Amino acid sequence: MKWVPRSGLERRLSEAIRDYPVTLLLGPRQCGKTSLARRIAALRRATVFDLEDPQSPLQPAVARAVLHDLRGLVVIDEIQRQPGLFPLLRVLADRRPLPAKFLMLGSAAPELVRGVSESLAGRVAHVDMGGFALSETGAGNWKRLWLRGGLPRAYLASSAEKSSRWRLNFIQSFLERDIPQLGVRVPAAALRRFWTMLAHYHAQPWNAADLGRALGVKEDTARHYLDILTGALMVRQLQPWFENTGKRLVKAPKVYFRDTGMLHALLGLTSAEQVMSHPSCGFSWEGFALEEVIRAAQADRDSYFYRTHAGAEMDLVILRGGRRYGFEFKFADAPRLSRSMIVAGEDLKLKRIWIVYPGDRSYTLSAGIEAIPAAEIPRAINALEAR
Repeated sequence: MKWVPRSGLERRLSEAIRDYPVTLLLGPRQCGKTSLARRIAALRRATVFDLEDPQSPLQPAVARAVLHDLRGLVVIDEIQRQPGLFPLLRVLADRRPLPAKFLMLGSAAPELVRGVSESLAGRVAHVDMGGFALSETGAGNWKRLWLRGGLPRAYLASSAEKSSRWRLNFIQSFLERDIPQLGVRVPAAALRRFWTMLAHYHAQPWNAADLGRALGVKEDTARHYLDILTGALMVRQLQPWFENTGKRLVKAPKVYFRDTGMLHALLGLTSAEQVMSHPSCGFSWEGFALEEVIRAAQADRDSYFYRTHAGAEMDLVILRGGRRYGFEFKFADAPRLSRSMIVAGEDLKLKRIWIVYPGDRSYTLSAGIEAIPAAEIPRAINALEAR
């Protein structure tokens, strides 16, 4: 399969570079950040530094001298390897007139790389990047994207077996090489056991006690492991709805693999048939569709789930323009309206609800409630933006 163009992401990145002195392109390892940045760098004749290269001239002792006189766009790849550069970039970004702009590429969230938020507040644009999205691969490729995940080499592999092998190798190198480079001192074997165990809790509320008992570690240790994978952009912690509705709410976050290809690799699933016959199939679909919606809506900071102890539930709630919108994710041929959805919609006063399922047609279930195939997610997001 040929390379998938990423024009929308390239446009967002170019706009951020135009408007801010510093831009941070943030995404997991092997999601295509370097390829995208080098394409933009070639168009702008930028200066590029790769901090993974031990021969890089951008060493801490001479960084100021190296960067001070540069002009145009300066690209710094794998910035998390030298967090000490953030204060220097703040000084360089405050010069007037501004001789250079900086594009940083990172494989770990700012919370894991201390200093970026404090040092560059008000000066940096954040552009989030994941693997391929359905809007990029085309709606007809949803099953391949769900099975293999969106990391380019996994998605584009010439066979399902090669894709699975690449993902398993990625997991090993990520744990043995990438995590230690972030300054995290956790044995790779322990973190792999936790990550594998977490695959069985995908799309479910976090329970540190259960995970800790299963692994034979303390709850604080299990939480630490979860935060490592979250900071490395492998896992999403979807926060519970925060507003008091007069009902007892589930308050623990729900945990999702950001890439279902990694989920399937850790569950030992290599084919669509194995995925669809697995007990976790519905949870896998929920995570896949949820990630597609959050990315399409660019709603990382405005996304929640709603669940009461009485059973009312909404898989995803997005805030936009002071209004609330709900999404449910059902792996079914023809999902139906449930009492749980109705109650959640009334509790939250949702403007509209979409039920995303692996079908090929849209249909109305009730006033303001519509079932849509995954291919229709962009249309739902456009409707959300227009209201």
